[in-house]
Amino acid sequence: MKIDKETVDKLSTLAKLEFENEDKDGIINDLNRVLTFIDKLNELNTEGVEPLIYMSDEQNMMRADETHTDITQDEALKNAPDKDSDYFRVHKVIGAQ
Repeated sequence: MKIDKETVDKLSTLAKLEFENEDKDGIINDLNRVLTFIDKLNELNTEGVEPLIYMSDEQNMMRADETHTDITQDEALKNAPDKDSDYFRVHKVIGAQ
C-alpha cells in the first residue's frame, strides 16, 4: 500500500488536522517509510514465538494499606514561617487580584 495525497486528506479529515500542500509531501514520505518498516517486520519468522504481554515475570506486590503518623502536628508546625494555633497560615491566592 502506498500513501498518496487522497489518503493524507482522508486521514487529516478523520484526525481533524489541517496540512499545507508543502507539508503533505513530507507526511506522505513519513507514512510510506512507516509502511515499509512494517512490511520489513512482516518478513520475520515468528513461528513458535510466544506473545510478550508483560516485560517481566514479576507479580504486582501490593502492600497493606495501613495508616500511621510519622510526624506530629506540633513537629510539622515547628518550622512554619507563619502559623496559627493548629494550622499553617498562607497568603490568600484565590481572588487576590
